[in-house]
Amino acid sequence: MGFWIFMLIMVLLIPVSMIVLGRRFLKSAPHNIDSTFGYRTKRSMMNEDTWRFAHSYIGKLWFICGLIILLPSAAVMLFVLGKEVNTMGTVGAILVFVQMLPMIGTIIPTEKALKKNFDEYGRHR
Repeated sequence: MGFWIFMLIMVLLIPVSMIVLGRRFLKSAPHNIDSTFGYRTKRSMMNEDTWRFAHSYIGKLWFICGLIILLPSAAVMLFVLGKEVNTMGTVGAILVFVQMLPMIGTIIPTEKALKKNFDEYGRHR
């Protein structure tokens, strides 16, 4: 049971992080444009406008994706409750990998939105 609880926590880290950070980024971008914390790409770090826009956009995507993947992830872990440790570990690892796809995949629409709304110098179109 202890390993299952550990795996459940590990599996829920990504969706919960997406929900928490998504909500935070929706409300406000990190105060400093630096390479320490936040959505850091060349285009998003051009100026304050691109920084805020990128965080608001990816915050919305992360919040929604986090909510969508939270319950199915927990449900799958309930399905392996009482199974062998190897089964729980394998299922947990697969879930974490699958959860990383939308988390990383949100970079593409965010960069497209930045490109659509700002020119190559970071000025609004």
